[in-house]
Amino acid sequence: MAIQSVNPATGAVVRTFDALNGDEIEQRLALASATAAVYRRTTFAERAALLRRAADILDAERHEIAVTMTTEMGKTLRSAEAEAAKCAKGMRFYAEHAAAFLADETLADPGSVGASRAFGRYQPLGVVLAVMPWNFPLWQVVRFAAPALMAGNVGLLKHASNVPQCALYLEDLFRRAGFPEGAFQTLLIGAGQVEAVLRDPRVAAATVTGSEPAGQAVASVCGQEIKKTVLELGGSDPFVVMPSADVARAAEVAVTARCQNNGQSCIAAKRFIVHEDVYEQFAELFVAGMAALKVGDPMDPSTDIGPLATEGGRLDIEELLADAVKEGASILCGGTAPSGPGYFFPPTVVGDVTPAMRLHLEEAFGPLATLYRVPDIDAAIELANVTSFGLGSNAWTTDPAEQERFISDLVAGAVFLNGMVSSHPELPFGGVRRSGYGRELSAVGIREFCNLKTVWAG
Repeated sequence: MAIQSVNPATGAVVRTFDALNGDEIEQRLALASATAAVYRRTTFAERAALLRRAADILDAERHEIAVTMTTEMGKTLRSAEAEAAKCAKGMRFYAEHAAAFLADETLADPGSVGASRAFGRYQPLGVVLAVMPWNFPLWQVVRFAAPALMAGNVGLLKHASNVPQCALYLEDLFRRAGFPEGAFQTLLIGAGQVEAVLRDPRVAAATVTGSEPAGQAVASVCGQEIKKTVLELGGSDPFVVMPSADVARAAEVAVTARCQNNGQSCIAAKRFIVHEDVYEQFAELFVAGMAALKVGDPMDPSTDIGPLATEGGRLDIEELLADAVKEGASILCGGTAPSGPGYFFPPTVVGDVTPAMRLHLEEAFGPLATLYRVPDIDAAIELANVTSFGLGSNAWTTDPAEQERFISDLVAGAVFLNGMVSSHPELPFGGVRRSGYGRELSAVGIREFCNLKTVWAG
């Protein structure tokens, strides 16, 4: 795949970049390795000062980098500005809390193991390769980079090939903040060049956010090389609505939950599972809310939905929808891409979905929602768990017993009750089953790429 910025609102190529050659990759690996040996000895206070400086620069440049994000992948300008602000918040969170998260874990009674002192110490692994997606071109990277850098690791970024300007901006941001040369580098390389980097002994670990094939490829190589990985892959999150819920509020949030980031989010709610007692009320409100969204120029403040990021992404949505219609699904709103330039697709709701349809099990990465009617909580949970994914889940009910059932029985890395799934620096983030393994964010996330070294002293 060519490394180039293509404006998805117009289809025009903005900039093209040459992939690094073998010698250039070697130079960056050597620099990363040399920097890792020195950077790991810096203090938490030194790292925190650098990360806070990066957050300050990002805040000052929020609008400019938001324009770049919107130009490269089509998210609305206001959502791009919000993403930049979230990144700055995440940086400051780890600058403030990393020392406490990675403090020595001291055994209260060392004599129980025959020692005068016994504790665990978190130490950095070294060079970590991050293979990142285009849908949140800053946040996906920062939620890896901020904790990794605070832990004393150094980062190599292989970003998606359609957001190279965002990738280069991040490298430049950390450099201007004062991080040592080589602490964070962008590798403009194609997918075919990743394996050699992963196999290089100077690379200690890898993290992937993206598709199942990307996760499988990286995990396979790292398994052979015995290297740690964290995978955050796809999702087809359920959004369950029970009779005790505030149905009007649930329908309002459901529109945002499905169409956030133009519908291109792994934790976007995609399958709406509604109890039969409130199905008609929810469906009417939800379909009306989806149909009312304005599709258009993502730079326009009044736009709700910009284009999909790539032409191929729109084609995938159209193919899933065509298959569903062929098998008897009904289109309740949307369904037809507008004519003209750009990769636009309208918010679409599909009813009468059956297991014969691809849309029943596959992830729809765009503003395409499926709507289901169920008779009771058992059927709702069974349907929610039917896919091979297990990233996030949403359940709307004020009944304490039902809430406990959803917490206990939904197979997912997160359950959000009476709200939509979102990521926060304070909360662990990740999935199970084919949505991946390991966790980002919170204290757990910063520890993923550390060696917890046991220390025993007699």
